[in-house]
Amino acid sequence: MAKRLPVVAIVGRPNVGKSTLFNRLVGKKLALVDDRPGVTRDRREGDASLLGLEFRVIDTAGFEDEDPQSLPGRMRVQTEAAVANADVALFLIDARAGVVPLDAEIARFLRGSTTPVVLMANKAEGRAAEAGVLESLELGFGDPVQFSAEHGEGIADLFEALLPHIEKEGEEDLEDEEEEAENGPLKLAIVGRPNAGKSTLVNRILGEDRMITGPEAGITRDSIAIDLDWNGRPVRLIDTAGMRKKAKVQEKLEKLSVADALRAVDFAEVVVLLLDATLGLESQDLRIADRVLEEGRALIIALNKWDVAEEPSSLFQGVRKALDDGLAQVRGVPLIAVSAATGKGIDQLIDAAFETREAWSKRVTTGQLNRWFERAIEANPPPAPGGRRIKLRYVTQAKTRPPGFILFGTRVDQLPESYRRYLVNGIRRELGFGAVPVRLTMRAPKNPYGNK
Repeated sequence: MAKRLPVVAIVGRPNVGKSTLFNRLVGKKLALVDDRPGVTRDRREGDASLLGLEFRVIDTAGFEDEDPQSLPGRMRVQTEAAVANADVALFLIDARAGVVPLDAEIARFLRGSTTPVVLMANKAEGRAAEAGVLESLELGFGDPVQFSAEHGEGIADLFEALLPHIEKEGEEDLEDEEEEAENGPLKLAIVGRPNAGKSTLVNRILGEDRMITGPEAGITRDSIAIDLDWNGRPVRLIDTAGMRKKAKVQEKLEKLSVADALRAVDFAEVVVLLLDATLGLESQDLRIADRVLEEGRALIIALNKWDVAEEPSSLFQGVRKALDDGLAQVRGVPLIAVSAATGKGIDQLIDAAFETREAWSKRVTTGQLNRWFERAIEANPPPAPGGRRIKLRYVTQAKTRPPGFILFGTRVDQLPESYRRYLVNGIRRELGFGAVPVRLTMRAPKNPYGNK
């Protein structure tokens, strides 16, 4: 069943830029735009996306003070109905024209409605808009979002203003979707260099000789998905062809097998990179691990053939250190010793895969996230390159699987990579994301005077 998107209604007098804003939010020119007032007569709807926020947006006709039986009057009735059914109304004024009597009348109507209102001062680029922005405070909706629908300036501020009204509605749907995904089969891909024991491991997990095995490298050619029940929990297991260095991928068939293995990573939630404990960690293993993390998948490292490994304790510590050094972007990736031949460690491996998927699918509330964020920047304030302070304002989680976050602030393009890593590591450590890939995107509001 399709989820109900939160509804945002755009309201304002004629020719303040409602249709231009609508087109920008839906990413298409669905609404006619013209300098003449009154071009929009019917409600127009579209699905909108704003920095990860998903909602339904309604472009209403210009609100006019007319008899309900006249065409402008009937348009006004349609607008009132749109506001009544919306989760939040965007009230647009023209900052260059300032507040006019019709703006004040619309404000009275909106104050009498139960729908939350976000005031937007459109056409706010340039100094000509400053007086209109100040005048808008008298409308009773607090500070306006200063915006330019035509140029897209003020996107981050609009996101911040809409978030409290949309997130609450959307969070329940997102949580339902994520819970459904978490209760679905664990999509587990097993990858590694040829002859690391992948098919033997699959057979051990299944409890049957489902895969052809042998001492020859490269027996498995295709990625094969198998559904099974693991202690009452569904698993979809994907066995893949071995991955070798490109220079060694000679035959066309083996090239196709490696491409198939990479596709298997794309369809997996958690990827187990199987190492041969008798060979230790090689550079090709790190390249495979790096590819898995680049694709945003949760990663577990399994050391196979543990039953025949020499000096297992020092081997384990050596591989652990090499992984932390070689995968600096994600420290602490789970490392588990297993034996496909005897079954040692397989329970621990599958349990770790479920736990890792849970962290990979985790969502934290904006309140919890920003309480951590305030503590983090208080403990370690961002630097001030050239004496100009970088101001970090706000952070929100835009997505899961893998977790993605958006950080808003000024001059964030000058934030050093070391400080970005400090924030990402804090998110993992303090908010329970563990060693899964975490994406952090920077957003800065445009300076309307920047090019002057």
